[in-house]
Amino acid sequence: MPVSSRLRTIATPFLFILLGIIYASWAARIPAIRDGLQLTPAQLGIVLLGGGFGAVASFPLAAGMVARYGARRAAWYAGLALIAVLPCTALAPNMPLLVMAVVVLGGGSGCFDVAINALGTAQEKSAGRSTMSLLHAWFCVGTLSGALLGSLLAGLAITPPVHFLAISLLLLPPLTIAYRALPPDRVEPEPGHALFAIAHGPVIALGLIGFCGAVAEGSIADWSGVFMTDELHVHDGVAPLAFAGFACLMLLARLVCDPLKDRFGARRVVSLGALLAAFGIFIATLALNVPLTIAGFALAGSGLAAVFPFTFSAAGRHGSTALAAVATFSYSGGLLGPPVVGFLTQGWGLQAGIAFIGVLAVAIAIAASRARWLE
Repeated sequence: MPVSSRLRTIATPFLFILLGIIYASWAARIPAIRDGLQLTPAQLGIVLLGGGFGAVASFPLAAGMVARYGARRAAWYAGLALIAVLPCTALAPNMPLLVMAVVVLGGGSGCFDVAINALGTAQEKSAGRSTMSLLHAWFCVGTLSGALLGSLLAGLAITPPVHFLAISLLLLPPLTIAYRALPPDRVEPEPGHALFAIAHGPVIALGLIGFCGAVAEGSIADWSGVFMTDELHVHDGVAPLAFAGFACLMLLARLVCDPLKDRFGARRVVSLGALLAAFGIFIATLALNVPLTIAGFALAGSGLAAVFPFTFSAAGRHGSTALAAVATFSYSGGLLGPPVVGFLTQGWGLQAGIAFIGVLAVAIAIAASRARWLE
């Protein structure tokens, strides 16, 4: 294959990897950033609330950007914003500035997420078969790489500002190459395109599943390291391994989700997976020892693997506006989940906060079993 064709083939998977690396890099260093600013659990919950707010507020903008400029250019603009703001989260000298930086990080993530899923939907249509789970597996490659790198650098006492600046500098060249390798956008104006994409009708069922999935996945990303540090008293280099295990098993599960969907249907795969996730979360909640706790979070990763690929694939079949609508509904979970865990932790302890995620996994199983539009 010519070099340009090869680059075009790997461009979209790389964009999923990039989002995963940035997402996991931030999650891996939350305990260090919290300790540096001496934040209480409730204050950390407010910081994480800023990220969720930024993501939810960005989805109308994301839908407009994709509709006006195309998914390729929208991904380029949002990717540049992510790379620019990541170091700012580690450089913030106080809580208000950290909240501002995290709001922008969440907004950039939301726009980038919608754009690359629109690219993935187009690729799935072109292939004529289910490929979205595989693309989301590449996101897991990024989260796993970011979590392991975060663990390594934390163990070497590399500070978060140095870590995040290095990540941004390393990701900028491949982002540029991927943008140039993708085919130019063919934008077809949508008459009456709505600025605010709100889930309605059958899309609400998909949104509810995505909502609970975002709460569960985002809360594990943001709180698993803190749980390991506070409940099991591990070193900063060990704490990110809980999220690394979560990302690793999610990656492996997503490699087989597409064939399982073709054989058993999306509803059955998502609902049974969510029950497995609930079982893993309740194992982790016991905090019996480090290996068993990591194993519990890892099981949760495998169980939640199908939620976003199949929900976004179902929504993406109806266009970028429907995709952004479901994303708005879904990532409201990112707005509410981590801070709710923070407030539960403040009142009843971290184990209660983590157990709440397991309850939500059960809710995903019930909703998915009844969502006909998920197929």
